[in-house]
Formats: sequence, C-alpha cells, structure tokens
Amino acid sequence: MAVAAYAALRSLKPVLDNIQNPVRRHRLHVDSDRIQSLQEKVEFLQEFLEVHSQSKSQEIEDLSRQIAVVAVEADDVIDRHVVDQLCKGSQDESHHLASLSSFCQDIDKIIEKIDGITENLMMIKEEWGDNVQEKNSEVSVPVSSRTLPSGGNDTMVGFEEGLLQIMDVLTRDEFNLQILPIVGMGGIGKTTLARNAFNHPYIVNRFDILTWITISQEYNMKEILLGLLNDGSIEESAEIEELEVLLYQRLFGRKYLIVMDDIWSIKVWNDLKIFFPDNGNGSRIMMTTRLTNVVVSLGTLKPYSMDFLDDNKSWNLLCEKVFGERNCPYPELEGIEKDIAKGCKGLPLALVVIGGLLANSDMQREYWVLDCEKCELICQFTR
Repeated sequence: MAVAAYAALRSLKPVLDNIQNPVRRHRLHVDSDRIQSLQEKVEFLQEFLEVHSQSKSQEIEDLSRQIAVVAVEADDVIDRHVVDQLCKGSQDESHHLASLSSFCQDIDKIIEKIDGITENLMMIKEEWGDNVQEKNSEVSVPVSSRTLPSGGNDTMVGFEEGLLQIMDVLTRDEFNLQILPIVGMGGIGKTTLARNAFNHPYIVNRFDILTWITISQEYNMKEILLGLLNDGSIEESAEIEELEVLLYQRLFGRKYLIVMDDIWSIKVWNDLKIFFPDNGNGSRIMMTTRLTNVVVSLGTLKPYSMDFLDDNKSWNLLCEKVFGERNCPYPELEGIEKDIAKGCKGLPLALVVIGGLLANSDMQREYWVLDCEKCELICQFTR
C-alpha cells in the first residue's frame, strides 16, 4: 500500500503547483497560505514514505492506506472547486467570497486529516527510536541549486552510449564556447544523463569551474546569479547588476562547464548569455529541457534527444534498481517483473521509482502483482 500512497502524493503535487501558478491563481478564489501549508505536509509525507517504504509494520501499512485515500480526496476537492469556479466565471463579490469560504473549509478538512496521520506517524517513529535509520536526501531548491549534484546511485542503464556522446561534445578540441541542449519529455532521464556526465572524473579534470544550477518554470534572476557564482562570501543584499559583473569576471579567462537544468523558457538564456564569456578555451554550457521550441531558439549545437527505453533496456534498468544486477535472481518473479517493466512504458524515472520501492519489498509474487497494477499511475506522475 505504500506504493499507492506514494504515487497518490506524487500525483497530487503538480495539482498543488498548478493552482499556485500566478496565471491560474488570479482566475480562482483560493487561499494561497492554505495551499502552501498543504504542499509542505504532502512533501513531509512523501519523504517519510521514501525513508520507511521497506517497513513491514501493520501500523505503517494502515497509515499508508489512509494517506492514499486523503491524497485522492484532496485531488478531487481541488478539481471540483476549480471546475466549479471556472464554469461560473465572473460573479458578484458575494459569490467570490462564498467560493473562497467553501474552498477554505474543504482544504481545512483535508489538512486536519493529514495532521492526524502525521501525528500518528511521528508517534510510531518515536516508538521505534534509534532503530530507525534516516535516509540522507538531496535537497531540491525550486529556483536554483548552489551545490554540485551528487553522483548518487543514478543508474545509466540504457543510456551508456548517450553518456559517451555527451562527454565527447564536452571534451572535443573545439575551442569556442558551445551550448549543448539535452531535450526530452519529463521522466525520460535528462537530468540523470547530465549529472553522470557532469560528475565523471574525466570531465571534472578538464574544467577549471564546474557549476550546476536548476532553473524551473518560475525563476528569480538574482537567485540564479547567486547560484552560478556559488560563492558564500557574496552578500545576499548585492544588487543584480553587481552580481552580473561578478559572474562575468569570475568566468573570464577560465575554462568552465555550466549545467542549466530544467529550462522552461528561452528568456532566462537571453537574460544570462552576455555574462558567459567565450574564452576560446573549450568552455561548455549544457542545458536540459523538455521543450523543443527552447532548443530551436538556442541556435547552437544539434541537441541530444532522449527517447524511451526499449523493453530489454527497461528490464535491465528495473533489475539493476531492484537486485543490483541486470537479471532477476528469482525465477518465480521474472514474469511479473517483465510485466512491470513494460508497464513503465520506457520511462526511466518510472522504472527507478517503482524499482526503488520493490527493492525494499517482500520478494513475493502476491506483493508484486499489486505493484504491477499501479504502474499506470506511477507513469502518470513521473511524466
């Protein structure tokens, strides 16, 4: 049941993100503070399930079932209010207030249920005490990341050839500044491929400066500049113009590799490109995006396009995540695992998510049959 709960929470997250989007928010009567509170609680539950998905406790199983139910309920509540408000369109002020009041009441009920679940989870965790080993997690910063990404255990099954192609572009003897886009749909593995190239010792030893920054849909130019400078000595109060000059000065004359992950608009590149000097020394900028129009607008190197994994590569990746090898050591599970691999439809992120959960599960066919049925839901939230 932990898989269903985790999938339901992941499915709810983009719903909450969308309703907070300024373009949509001005047409809806919602309470941003309540949505923000709900987002934080959902993220906490996700992290808890990631850490304790291997638990065989009946208490955790029962609470996971409650989490799945309340996540689906929250999705339905938000969808109902959004559809109702958009269908009714412009109304008088009293109707707007009534819509907001109704929305707040329903969200408060959801939050109350989640608080109850969270309280029970914390009581269980406290009872377990030191026997619970917390997982070290990578912190995701919405606007920009100031730390180099850890190599972690990102598995490159199926993309070994792509990694070699990327590394060749980054290191070939062409001395002008070059921009390499990696393009593909969400969950296809763009960030994993870029991270493996970025962290490869051969790449690390070829550049004076290596910087990784995640952009996202809604970005803040000052935060991006601070992330690119990656220098704790710079005051947060510094003006944008000062940061722009510092960035250019820091990069001038040095061989640098910058990764700009998850670009959604060409505007951010147009705003930044004049601060990336062409030093004639083989500097590179690598970008990941799911939008082909962004790639076309860059007008640079031919992009590396990522495609779905075939059945064989999907099977190998799932085995690698579950068993640490590219085959299934349990003959009785091989058939159902192949069905699960096919159900992930070639999406590496979906394979990694369900593989990580299966790795901590009982190696029993009955459990895996249930997970096979959840593949479609997992594919939806990893796109």
